[in-house]
Amino acid sequence: MKLPVTLSAALLLGAIALPLAASAADSAETLIKSNGCTACHSTDTKLVGPSYKDVAAKYKGDKEAETKMIAKVKAGGSGVWGPVPMPPHPTISDADLKTMVDWVLALK
Repeated sequence: MKLPVTLSAALLLGAIALPLAASAADSAETLIKSNGCTACHSTDTKLVGPSYKDVAAKYKGDKEAETKMIAKVKAGGSGVWGPVPMPPHPTISDADLKTMVDWVLALK
């Protein structure tokens, strides 16, 4: 029995997209580790700073979340999650920040 062309195309695209999504997540996690973010943050537990899941929950539905978070990580600051300041990270490229922030925002 032949599969309809649209079903075949959907299966093929799904087979391609899944490894790409895994690759993007792996890339984000690698960037997070290599830039020292895990010294203060973890996925599930508050350390010095909030957990990534808490950050994702706080910004859920905020259309400006990506822009706000990229700026916050780049410039640093305090007051959003308590008195402990987050140091600035001006040397991380905007592309790498976008990858990391998008990964955090996608957490549930």
